[in-house]
Amino acid sequence: MKRKVTKAIFPVAGLGTRFLPATKSIPKEIMTLVDRPLIQYAIDEARAAGIKEFIFVTSRGKGALEDYFDHSHELESTLRKAGKEDLLEALRDTNMESGAIAYIRQHKALGLGHAVWCARRLIGQEPFAVILPDDVIAAEKPCLQQMVEAHAETGGNMVAAMEVPSEKTSAYGILDIRDDMGALVSVKGMVEKPAANTAPSNLAVIGRYILTPKIFQHLNRLKSGAGGEVQLTDAIAEEISRSNNVYGFRFRGQRFDCGSKAGFLQATVAFGLAREELHEEFIQFLIGMTATRKAAE
Repeated sequence: MKRKVTKAIFPVAGLGTRFLPATKSIPKEIMTLVDRPLIQYAIDEARAAGIKEFIFVTSRGKGALEDYFDHSHELESTLRKAGKEDLLEALRDTNMESGAIAYIRQHKALGLGHAVWCARRLIGQEPFAVILPDDVIAAEKPCLQQMVEAHAETGGNMVAAMEVPSEKTSAYGILDIRDDMGALVSVKGMVEKPAANTAPSNLAVIGRYILTPKIFQHLNRLKSGAGGEVQLTDAIAEEISRSNNVYGFRFRGQRFDCGSKAGFLQATVAFGLAREELHEEFIQFLIGMTATRKAAE
């Protein structure tokens, strides 16, 4: 019997240096995309997939992130007295039940693999998800929900994957495909950030994973890989070499790299246009900006 995926790890220990000076005082994960912080999009996606336990791997200076998920009784009381039920409802999505959320410190910035390893004692012997909040995915059915449904059929380990231009393979972990079954691919290898001329495919891993606890055994043995960090990709590659249970999943949706300024701006436009109450005014502004730029040229 395959066990349900009910736990998720959120690695949020990074310093967010690409967004300085903003991240000098606030964690990158609570920077807002339209009117919700990045971490809220990740939490909402996890909830839709049936996640019940939320494990945050944090670092020094992330207190504001922890406070975000606390009840704000004074604010809620003020809104209730003012009859602002719509705003109260929006706040409810930010609240986490006692015991549903846990925080683990990553004391040294040793990479994604190390961040996941830090949460090993809270995972136990269950399959678990890993969600990178920097990767925001616009999808009719949330990406992790798509993956959990596919994982119920396959078991094993699963990584979200998307096609990338060959010249960009050096920015991703790339899959070496054994069997391409459409949405699912069975994987015979993974390479972290290969040069374009050495990449085994152009199917790149992005920030959603469903993993078995065996991954921790591989992370225990790993030394630093690409970039001098402990790479989660290397641990998954080790699992591939020992078993035949790693799959890539071509999700349906559009991924935005909100770890970069350009990606964050692109996501802001896309999510702003998707909001019914903002769409008309926003698109008229964008059309006007485009027309002005063309006239200037």
